[in-house]
Amino acid sequence: MSDLQNILSDIKSKKFAPIYFLHGDEPYFIDQISNLIQEEVLTEAERGFNQMVLYGKDVTVDEIVENAKRFPMMAQYQVIIVKEAQHLAAKLSAMEQYAAAPLESTILVLNFKYKKPDGRKKVFKHIKKNGVVFDSKPIYDNKMPAWITNYLKVKKYSIDPKAVQMLVEFLGNDLGRVSNELEKLMIVHKPESPITPQVIEDNIGISKDYNNFELRKALGMRDVVKVHRIINYFADNPKENPLVLTTAQMHNFFVQLLKVHALKDRSPRSVAKAAGINPFFVQELLTAVRNYPMKYCSRAIKLIREMDVKSKGVDAINISQADLLKETMVKIMAT
Repeated sequence: MSDLQNILSDIKSKKFAPIYFLHGDEPYFIDQISNLIQEEVLTEAERGFNQMVLYGKDVTVDEIVENAKRFPMMAQYQVIIVKEAQHLAAKLSAMEQYAAAPLESTILVLNFKYKKPDGRKKVFKHIKKNGVVFDSKPIYDNKMPAWITNYLKVKKYSIDPKAVQMLVEFLGNDLGRVSNELEKLMIVHKPESPITPQVIEDNIGISKDYNNFELRKALGMRDVVKVHRIINYFADNPKENPLVLTTAQMHNFFVQLLKVHALKDRSPRSVAKAAGINPFFVQELLTAVRNYPMKYCSRAIKLIREMDVKSKGVDAINISQADLLKETMVKIMAT
């Protein structure tokens, strides 16, 4: 994410490029750059005449170029934001001449979401030479805890490791959704104390006791009573606890155990690195490693994969997803 930070830093330092081509599968970072440009380049008084937002579905490339060639009115720059620019992908070559010699007083921002441009075309090469090109890539799930922690740290907040895991499990790596929930938390919670699992439960509605994170922990400890208690809660609240998410979490859990089994050095640092977890959870993982020898981890993964197939209707007629989960957990703990 160094490219992102460099771009944001330059914008805040008033170092602008004449063209920003923002593309990729993660809309959050594209919006972050685009919104910052809208906020930083012009004053509120200047925006009325010198800032416009266009949409790729409603505008032609010729119209964009025509607007880009105008000079600003009583300001150093004019800003043109083109949202949904991916709809113009087939016609971007019409911008080739402008991209080769863009007007320095125009800041043109092309938000090209969920699509990869054809880097072989001259227009793209001109944009790359004279402007800024940013490939917005999604954050992998195992990087989300650090992203959440850093997001809050910048805003002078701290968060409990378990609370982070609850958010990751419930919200996934949808950065727009995660950031919205974090902003809500910061409205109701003071920065003087860490955000705890109880704060998450009270304000976002994620149960601190009945979630996939707690199911993993109970399964690792072979706590049969707690495992069944959590599974029964899932059965009563299927919308908040879809089997597909539980399946993925359980599969990842036993893959992590296999990785730890393969380690010669089982120091907290080595285990955390191999499993991709916060060192805070190393002891829980080591307990699970002791409870599930390597061959049983492999068997558990096989059982989880069979559950996944059955949940999709293969060889599992009239079996509810709740019963499938119960059956699989019993078999795993019976090893």
